Amino acid sequence: MLLAGSALKGYAIEASDGRVGTVTDLLFDDSSWKIRWIVVNTGTWLTARKVLVHPSAVARPDYERQKLPVALSRHQIEASPSIFRDQPVSQQIENSLYDYYGWDPHWGGSYFGGGGIALPLSAPPYFGTSALREPAGPGLLEDEGDPHLRSVATVIGYHILASDGEIGHAENFLIEDVAWDIRYLIVDTSNWWLGKHVLISPYAVSKISYADHQIAIDVDRDKVKSSPPWDPVGMIDTHYEKRLHRHYGWQGYGW
Repeated sequence: MLLAGSALKGYAIEASDGRVGTVTDLLFDDSSWKIRWIVVNTGTWLTARKVLVHPSAVARPDYERQKLPVALSRHQIEASPSIFRDQPVSQQIENSLYDYYGWDPHWGGSYFGGGGIALPLSAPPYFGTSALREPAGPGLLEDEGDPHLRSVATVIGYHILASDGEIGHAENFLIEDVAWDIRYLIVDTSNWWLGKHVLISPYAVSKISYADHQIAIDVDRDKVKSSPPWDPVGMIDTHYEKRLHRHYGWQGYGW
């Protein structure tokens, strides 16, 4: 099932022995386009800490009750490696979480591989806020953020640039709820093509400029305008996805 990333904000995280908190953000890897961490607000329980839960710990989402059950106990989460709220999520911190919980960093694989697009070194790592920081050099220090880890909440709103001009902005992400891949960017084209929304696969993304808040894609405007029409209130089925991918020449998702 595909769901809008922003729709998960506020979902309750339910451990095996009680509620932990609510979802505040999702962090994704901009080279594999997988959701890597769920950011949890624990309210007054662990006030000074940032709690991250890996998607592999999530059981089937309960959309009716807006809950994400996780295969963890409250004690496990409380005893996990501490991350202060304003501390960047470094690769060292991620590794400590993988080791503590026994999570597999390569869980789920990826249709987009790990090499991904050529990203600028100036891309700001995730800090829990939208603030930018100075460019990171090739030798990332232990206390600096993972250079490929991005906040979904921050990237929503970025301008989408086709090969021959802007087409709109990223309104949301569509996420597959089993492997937690980002399958599509929902693009609001209202400033260019009034009243229309289109879906763009990460296959088309050629560059992300975090400093300029822009995502470049390797298709032109005419190709976007002639793509299979999409209704935001309608369901997306495999038939539509196949038509969309044939139109752009994108690979499929294991169909």
